[in-house]
Amino acid sequence: MLTSLHYVFYTALHLFQAILVPVCFVLAWLIVALLAWSLWAAIRDAVGKAKQMHEIPCANCQFFTNTHYLKCPVHPKSALSEDAIGCPDYKLHR
Repeated sequence: MLTSLHYVFYTALHLFQAILVPVCFVLAWLIVALLAWSLWAAIRDAVGKAKQMHEIPCANCQFFTNTHYLKCPVHPKSALSEDAIGCPDYKLHR
């Protein structure tokens, strides 16, 4: 036969389980949802950055040298960077 102390612990354990199981279920799905949202945001940002990088005209420019010493003699600091988008000295390589 259970003593009164065992009965109290037994009841408290079942009450604790009844509360903890739904809370853990909700927290687990919340973590999964946050992970999915974070992954979606990272993919969205990467695609946006890739689109922006494809707007850089340097590779098709007449002044582009394609060497790591001096990529562009006209604008060496901004060559192959986001600053080169809309370069006023861009001339199509023929």
